Amino acid sequence: MKKSRHELLRSIPKVDTFLGLPVFEGCASKVLLPLIRERFGRLRIAIEEGKTTDVNAGKLAEEIRQAYDTVMTPSLQSVVNATGVIVHTNLGRSLIDPESFEKARALACSYNNLEYDLKKGKRGERYSHITGLMKMLLGCEDVLVVNNNAAAVFLILNTFAKRKEVIVSRGELVEIGGSFRIPEVMKQSGAKLVEVGATNKTHLRDYEEALGERTRLVMKVHKSNYSIEGFTSEVPFAQIRTLAKARGLIDYYDLGSGHVAELPYGLGQKEPGLHEIMKHDPSLLSFSGDKLFGSVQAGIIVGKKALISKLKKNQLLRMLRVDKVTLAILAEDVQKMLRDEYEKIPTLRMLFETEKTLEQRAEKLKKRLEKSVSCEIVRTQTVVGGGSTPNRKIPSVAVSVTSGRLGANRIEALFRAQRIIGRIEAGRFLLDLRTVSEDEFDTIEKGAECLISS
Repeated sequence: MKKSRHELLRSIPKVDTFLGLPVFEGCASKVLLPLIRERFGRLRIAIEEGKTTDVNAGKLAEEIRQAYDTVMTPSLQSVVNATGVIVHTNLGRSLIDPESFEKARALACSYNNLEYDLKKGKRGERYSHITGLMKMLLGCEDVLVVNNNAAAVFLILNTFAKRKEVIVSRGELVEIGGSFRIPEVMKQSGAKLVEVGATNKTHLRDYEEALGERTRLVMKVHKSNYSIEGFTSEVPFAQIRTLAKARGLIDYYDLGSGHVAELPYGLGQKEPGLHEIMKHDPSLLSFSGDKLFGSVQAGIIVGKKALISKLKKNQLLRMLRVDKVTLAILAEDVQKMLRDEYEKIPTLRMLFETEKTLEQRAEKLKKRLEKSVSCEIVRTQTVVGGGSTPNRKIPSVAVSVTSGRLGANRIEALFRAQRIIGRIEAGRFLLDLRTVSEDEFDTIEKGAECLISS
């Protein structure tokens, strides 16, 4: 017998009674109550509009429990990066070494001397925990660490060139991910941009002719995410440093992605190393703590002690400074670099791996996946990623996966549903071993099993 609208409304469970159902045992009421009220509200509207003829308390409870589980499941989750892109911006960029993270965890979970001088028994400086190590690594006078290289650029421009002029080559007006543009950062920092040269060619005389009474910085920006080919030329940093020094100005190199280790596959030919740049004794140099450096996300500024001291006095620094966890991880990784233990830094370990090693790992994965899908080992190429080594590819080895009549896009989606992110190349779905460890084989094998029933 069809129930009346009034009967249907009366059959909606009371909230207090509904909360006591076994399905909601252990649920947080602060989350659960709003979900119940929202669902009951929609149900009342549906009844009033004649769009529902039944109220099923059991079904309602299941729907609300599913909604609760969705809300309480963290959206930030671990994934298997099988794209082959080592510094994948969308997948968290550089990995943190577990050993470094464990030491940082121990510090973070206890009181520590972040800003306390144990010898003097008074307030200390948080940057002191990294300064000595970075001095030994790079031979710099001083160092400052902020939350990323974009923050480093902004802080330097705001500190030294507010209402002053900064000279930059037109070919170096970089835009990186998230619409971070050098001209816009200049504007927001209060500095005035003076463009020199042409897009493809800039000469030393262009810088010289642009110098004026209001010039404060001569800045070089490394083209870390693009390259200009053909009829081109740019002024080496050494010449910019000499010009700035002769005119009593500050030279600043925004390197973006700096590296200490000698890069394989000829990548170092167009990616200047930190040691190479430090030979020119820069006034200021900034680079990312992750990317090719291989550590945690941070903006590292090195240079003259007097200039770093002024940066530390800028009130903006309190908004841009890094926390104890970042400093602890960075310090651990720099120690590894000082010991030449680059294999303990995940980003560098993946970058240095040989094709033979990748092929051996691919054979092991192929054997495990063949129980569920058809596989083939293929030679391929990948990129470092993360706004570094533009237009430069490195060799890699992948496992190509096929399954019945499923197309590459469908296979990619099914793996992605299991939080396994691969890539499609030439119409094939690939799992690139450059970024896959044997510890992740179990997860990939289980993911492949999902293709059987699809």
